[in-house]
Parts: sequence; C-alpha cells; structure tokens
Amino acid sequence: MRLRLFLMGIAGSIFLLGSATSRPAHGMPPAPPTDACSLLTQARVSAALGVSVGAGQRVVPTSPSICGWAQPGDTTHSGKRLVVSIYVPLGKLTPADRFNSAKKPMQGITKTPVSGVSDDAIYAVTPGFGTGLIFKKGDSAFDVRVYGFSDEQIKEKEKTLALEIIAKL
Repeated sequence: MRLRLFLMGIAGSIFLLGSATSRPAHGMPPAPPTDACSLLTQARVSAALGVSVGAGQRVVPTSPSICGWAQPGDTTHSGKRLVVSIYVPLGKLTPADRFNSAKKPMQGITKTPVSGVSDDAIYAVTPGFGTGLIFKKGDSAFDVRVYGFSDEQIKEKEKTLALEIIAKL
C-alpha cells in the first residue's frame, strides 16, 4: 500500500513539473509580442536611421502597443524618427483581421504589396501622413513608420526594420 502511494506521489510530481514548464508545447507558436518598445533596440534604430535616437518611448503612456524613437530634443517631431505599432484586438477584430482590413483599397491611399517580408505585407502611402509598412506574421500584425527621409529611403528603412522585428518573433 505504501509503495502504491509513493508511486502515485512520484507520478503526480512528474505531471505537475511537466505542466509547469514555461516553454510552449511542441508545435505551438510563441505568444505574440505586446510591448512595441521591446521589438527593437535604441542602437539598432539609430543604426537604421543613421542618426542617434533616444530610447523607445510609448506614444500613448498607457498603451505598450505603440512605441516611438526620435532624435533627442525633437519636440516638434519633425526630424528622423520611427514609430512601431503592434496591432491588438479591436472589438471583435483580431490583429489578422485588422491587417486584412488595412489591405483593402481606400480612396486616397496607395497600397502596394511587398515581397520578402513575413507572411504578407503592404506599403500604405497616405498623403500628409507618409508611408507605412504593414505586415503580418502568423496571427500577429504590425505597422512600421519611418519619417524624415525621401519616399524610397523610407521604404528601404521600413523593410529593414520589419525584417529585424520578424527575426525576433
């Protein structure tokens, strides 16, 4: 009887230890990121933009899903800078749904497919608001926006930074 209780205790301990592991089950994708400022380092953004930028800062203090990097002292936001957004659920829309909505044609916004960036990607050019690279990886979606450069430079830098983000996922 004691041996039976002992073996049941060992089996229970093994079960508990096995279920307490923090790694995802085999074949399960990692959890999507929630903090946009954790996706890129200050050094990496500075290198990509070719100027020194400050540490990433939440654009909305209560929301970790949008982060901006800018040149120190650029209080008017007119210099070289980067904004990264993680699409979060919005009402009944998942991040993937929001990405698919972003791909739909809209008057006044030019949308161009981009190859070589994750599962799916587009450049969205909005007059007065600039160019953004919107991309999807699995069930997650992101928006990368670079400012302060020519249109072609912006697209090149956005693609470079998007690939950096994808490498971390």
